[in-house]
Amino acid sequence: MNSKYYQRKQAARTISGVAALIFLFSTLVPASYAQEYNLPEMGDPSGILLSPTEDKRLGQAFMRSVKRSMKVIATPLMTAYIQSLGDRLVEQCGAPGRSFHFFLVDSHEVNAFAGPGGFIGVNTGLVIITESESELASVVAHEIAHITQNHLVRTFDAVRQMSLPATALAIAAVVLGAATSNPEAGLAAATGLQAGVAQRQINFTRAHEEEADAIGIRTLADAGFDPQAMADFFERLGKASRLYDSGQVPEFLRTHPVTPNRTASARARAAQYPYKQRPDSLRYHLFRTTLQALNFGTSRQAVKHFRDTLTGHRYRNEEAQRYGYVLALIANKNYAEADKQLKILLQKRPDQIAYIVAQALLLKHSGNAEESLKVTRNALKLYPGNYPLSIFYAQALLDQGHPDEALKLLEELLRGSAQDELLFKLLAQAASDTGNVNLGRQYLAEYYYLSGALEPAIQQLNIALRSQAISDYQSAQMTARLHELEEEAAELKKRRQ
Repeated sequence: MNSKYYQRKQAARTISGVAALIFLFSTLVPASYAQEYNLPEMGDPSGILLSPTEDKRLGQAFMRSVKRSMKVIATPLMTAYIQSLGDRLVEQCGAPGRSFHFFLVDSHEVNAFAGPGGFIGVNTGLVIITESESELASVVAHEIAHITQNHLVRTFDAVRQMSLPATALAIAAVVLGAATSNPEAGLAAATGLQAGVAQRQINFTRAHEEEADAIGIRTLADAGFDPQAMADFFERLGKASRLYDSGQVPEFLRTHPVTPNRTASARARAAQYPYKQRPDSLRYHLFRTTLQALNFGTSRQAVKHFRDTLTGHRYRNEEAQRYGYVLALIANKNYAEADKQLKILLQKRPDQIAYIVAQALLLKHSGNAEESLKVTRNALKLYPGNYPLSIFYAQALLDQGHPDEALKLLEELLRGSAQDELLFKLLAQAASDTGNVNLGRQYLAEYYYLSGALEPAIQQLNIALRSQAISDYQSAQMTARLHELEEEAAELKKRRQ
C-alpha cells in the first residue's frame, strides 16, 4: 500500500468517527452534547462566508451527494406540502432574497438536517412520529434557523481554501453519515477525500443549537403555530429514550439524546409568546396518512389497517384516514370499493387537490384513461399552474400519446422548478416523443446531474453534440453546460487522487 492510499483510509476513518459521534445540523442534538468537543467557532458570526452564487453551487453539489446516499421522495403532492410548510416559516424568519428547498427522505430514522444552498431534508420517520403540524413545523423552523444564521459555513475553518466540490463532499460526509445513523453513507459521500480536508471539519457548538432553538420558536409563533410545540416534541422524545435499556436504545436516541435542560429551555422561551392552539391543517393529516400508507409491506396490509381503524374509530382525522383507505384500495386493485370511499370524500370537498388526483389515478388504473385526463384538465382550470396537478396531467398526456402538449406544459413549469429532477425526467421523455431527440438528451443530462450521476450527464451532452441536426444556438448552450460539468468532474477526480 502506498502513502496516498493510507492517507485516504485515514481520512475515511476520521470521517466515519465524526459521523458516528455528532449530528451536524440535526434537530435532535442537545445543547450539552456539542460541549464534549470544546472546539472553537470559526468565522465571523455576523458575516456571510459564501457569496450567493457560491452557496447555490455548493448546495447543488451537496444535493447530488444526498441523492447518491439517500432515497429522496419525489411524489408531487408530498413534495408540494413540505415545501409549502417550509415557505410559510421562511416568510417569518427574516431572510429576504434567500431561497430554500425542502425535501423528504424515505427513512424510518427520526431526523431532519440542513445543508448549504438552503436545502433542508426531513425524514419520513420524523413526520410519522409527530403528533401535530406545529411539532413538524418546529423541526423545520429549527433547521431554517441553522441556515439563516450561517451555522453551516461557520463550521468550516477553511471553506474558502477548499473547492466547492470538495467542500460539498466534506459536508455530506458528516451530514449523511449522521443523518442515516450509518457511517458508511458518509464514507460513500466522502470516498477519496484527502486527510487534510477531513481534519478541517468541526462540530456544531452549543451556541448554534441554542440559537437555532430560540429563533425557531420565534419563527413558529410568528407563523401562527404553537410555540410550545418544540418543547412538546423534545419532551416526548426524552420520555421515549427512558423506556429502553442502555444496550437496546435505538441508534437515533443513542447518538442524539434529548436532555431535560434543552426541553426546559425551549419551554421557557415559548412562554414568552402568547398561547396559540392551532388546529392541524387537513393537508398535514393527508400528508402524514399518505406516508403511513406507504409504510406497509403489502397493499393488503394497508387495506386491513385503514378499514379496521375506520370501523373502530381509531384515528386522528377521519377524512385523512378514509383518504389513506382509498390509496390502499387503489394499490390493491379494489377499484369498486375505492370509488365508493372516494365519492364520500369528493362530496365533502370536491375541490380538494389530493382527492382530485386520487380520482384521476383511480380512473387511470381502472382502465378509463381518457376520463382521467379530463378530470385533471378540468382541475387545472380551477388551479392553473398547480405543481402536483400539472405533473400528473403531463404524465397522463404522455401516456395517451400527446407529447407536444405535455412538453409545452412542462416547460412552463420549468421556470420555477429548476432543481426538480422529476420534471427534467418527464421533459426528456416529452421532447424525445415529439422527435426532438437532442433536446431530450439535454433534459436527460440535467436529470442525471440532479440525481447525482455526473458522468452519465456528460455522456448525454457529448452524444447530443455529435448530432448533425443540432442548431448553432443549442450547440453553444450544450457546449457551455458540458464545460461546466467536465470542470466539476475534473475537480472531483483530482480530490480523489
